[in-house]
Amino acid sequence: MIFEMDNIVNYGYGVIGNCRTAALISDKGNIEWLCLPDFDSPSVFAALLDKDKGGCFGFMVSDDYRTSQTYIPHTNILSTHFISDEDEFVVLDFMPYYRARNNEHYLPAELYRYIRRIKGAPRFRVKYNPAPDYARGRVIHNITSEYIESYSTSNDTDRQYLYSSLPLRDIEDGKEIILEKDEFMLLSYNEKVIHVDIEREKLEYCRTLVYWLNWSNRTKKYTLYNDVIERSMLTLKLMSYYNGAVLAALTTSLPETIGEVRNWDYRFCWLRDASMSIETLFKMGHPGAAKRFMHFIKSTFTAQHQTFQIMYGIHGERKLTEVVLEHLSGYKDSKPVRIGNDAYHQRQNDSFGYLMDLIYQYYRLMPGALDEIEDMWELVKNIMTTVTEEWRNPDKGIWELRGKDHHFVSSKVMCWVALDRGAEIAYMLDKTTYRERWRREAEAIRRDVLDNGWKEELQSFSQTYDNTVLDASLLLMEPYGFMAADDIRYRKMVAAVKKGLLHNGLMYRYNSEDDFGMPSSAFTICTFWLIRALFVTGEKAEARCLFDDVLKYSNHLGLFSEDLNFDTKEQLGNFPQAYSHLSLVNTAILFAEEDKNKSLKFIRP
Repeated sequence: MIFEMDNIVNYGYGVIGNCRTAALISDKGNIEWLCLPDFDSPSVFAALLDKDKGGCFGFMVSDDYRTSQTYIPHTNILSTHFISDEDEFVVLDFMPYYRARNNEHYLPAELYRYIRRIKGAPRFRVKYNPAPDYARGRVIHNITSEYIESYSTSNDTDRQYLYSSLPLRDIEDGKEIILEKDEFMLLSYNEKVIHVDIEREKLEYCRTLVYWLNWSNRTKKYTLYNDVIERSMLTLKLMSYYNGAVLAALTTSLPETIGEVRNWDYRFCWLRDASMSIETLFKMGHPGAAKRFMHFIKSTFTAQHQTFQIMYGIHGERKLTEVVLEHLSGYKDSKPVRIGNDAYHQRQNDSFGYLMDLIYQYYRLMPGALDEIEDMWELVKNIMTTVTEEWRNPDKGIWELRGKDHHFVSSKVMCWVALDRGAEIAYMLDKTTYRERWRREAEAIRRDVLDNGWKEELQSFSQTYDNTVLDASLLLMEPYGFMAADDIRYRKMVAAVKKGLLHNGLMYRYNSEDDFGMPSSAFTICTFWLIRALFVTGEKAEARCLFDDVLKYSNHLGLFSEDLNFDTKEQLGNFPQAYSHLSLVNTAILFAEEDKNKSLKFIRP
């Protein structure tokens, strides 16, 4: 489903979820992406990736109806409004999420569709077309007096149960339904052991509504851009698995460029992406996210001196085998459709810097009990040993190039960040020997970068030691403290990167061919990095103007994907993207002051 507004073609989807799984729902009210029971489980609906085979769940109405879509303010409850001259109804989509007994979260693998009659006698047909297990088998439906049970012949252990106050046979047969009162549909991964009716649905709705209102109330408020900040924060929360892991995106195989093969599965936890997301949630008023992520990290690295990976499954899995689903046509016929991600084999030394920066903030701002501090100290020492051993080696870099390893400047810089933050933690804990050792190693990296990364002919640092390619990730030298904003080399580099990579108001990641040819789309986070670089080097008016332009390229609900088309500004790549939303928040707060009157300390009810 594509949404078109002001001549910009974007993903026309809203997102709902409950920190266990999520659904993409088109602006026409069709569920076109949903995996059950978890984010990384096989899809039940995947029309997003194949309109004919993928399966969807929605409403068919006459051409007399107009539709619009919004979120219930301050929540992740989605409202799709159907209105004609005489009739009107609203579909409220949500996944139950709230605190239950013992302060634990209730987050079942299920989705409610509350159909609220507004006026007249609305008529519609329900299109219920599940295609479980990535549509790999034939779908079997069993209709009982309570529910419609569905499963795939390719995996009959995973089943879905549709409950409704509407006649189940009418749903199954696609008969026209006249809406005379409020109704509901509930899709659950589990057979329910309690009676489900409209009153139960309303109770779940109210509990979920209150949870999201409370969560948003704890988010810091700002004098400018507060609405877009809040929507990005709510989106980042949706991508946070309940055990602390954070997904890079909610989808797989949405192409970076239509018709090309840069289609990847992002439903995993990258150390880099997750650390950046958690740091944003942390500083915006949600320390619980940091606590859960640290617990995930500690539980994932249980073995002493276990080797680190750049990414893990959301349950801590280390093996993420990549498979191509040949039977699916792909988004806009952009094959291949992949599940799993072979990048888990890669060495990306920059990941340690982002993780250590977060651990440093954790030690500095919210230290835990003694046993927790000591557990984290062992993890820090393990990371420092790895960085000390690895930083001199080439790697794949931040962009996960699948060809030859290189000495990426951004990887060296983030290794410096890792050692710098490790030394600061050692200072806090009065571990002088470790501090001095890691400071010496950090200084060795700094000298190495300055000697080998700077290219006079560019008047800039380059992407790698052995090339003269510009790379947007070089802009991160300033926010992570490797180089000050007033350093002449940083200012020259910003000018060079802007000249070489900014095109039609958006940024390339780099300007050279990689394993798949020349990149042809803009990477959204890179434009936000440039905006910060312009801001801190004194070009605040230009930065603000560029930021306001980028905000226009969100979809109708303020959501951003990974990439954008330089010319049409069409959204591309996986969606919604954590990178894009965390960088939007961090950029927006450059221009706004915290509204102290609205950011009062919130007492949890």
